[in-house]
Amino acid sequence: MTEVSSLTGRLLVATPALADPNFDRAVVLLLDHDEEGSLGVVLNRPTPVDVGDILEGWADLAGEPGVVFQGGPVSLDSALGVAVVPGDGDTEAAPLGWRRVHGAIGLVDLEAPPELLASALGSLRIFAGYAGWGPGQLEEELVDGAWYVVESEPGDVSSPAPERLWREVLRRQRNELAMVATYPDDPSLN
Repeated sequence: MTEVSSLTGRLLVATPALADPNFDRAVVLLLDHDEEGSLGVVLNRPTPVDVGDILEGWADLAGEPGVVFQGGPVSLDSALGVAVVPGDGDTEAAPLGWRRVHGAIGLVDLEAPPELLASALGSLRIFAGYAGWGPGQLEEELVDGAWYVVESEPGDVSSPAPERLWREVLRRQRNELAMVATYPDDPSLN
C-alpha cells in the first residue's frame, strides 16, 4: 500500500462534474485522513432544525445561522461539534473538551458541559452526521476529478452565509480554480 499524505484540515470542494447529489457544490472540511480512510463534515448544508431543539445547552454558543448542519450522509442521528478556538496554536492551552484537528479548528466533546468551553470558543457549528470514505476511496475520487483540495481558513467553519461558501472558497484561490466559482448552476441554460 502506498503512503497516504494527510489532508486533515483541508477542504474538499466538489467539482461541477461530481454527480453524487449528497455532495452537489459541497465544501467538506476533512477532520481525519489517513491510511484507514477519511472523515469530514459538509460545511454548507444548513437544516431547518435549531441547535436548541437538539442540544439545548450548546445553542447559545452556536454561530449564525444557529441551526444544525447536515455534515454528510453517514450517521445522521449522531452529532459532531466543530469549533474554532482563537489563539496562537499552543496545544498546551487547548481548553478541556476540545481536540485540535488543524490550526485553530477542532472537535468539541458535546458530552462536556457547555460552560466549560464557553469562554474559549470563537465559533461553534453542530453537524448531524458526517462524510466518510474507506481506505483509498477518497484518493480514487481525487484521481477521478471529483474534488478540488484547497486550504481551509478558520472562518469557513462558521460562515454566516453557507449557501455562498462553495463560490467564496473557489473565488479566493490564486489559480484557475477562481474561474470555476462562476460555473452556472445549470450549464444547459447558458
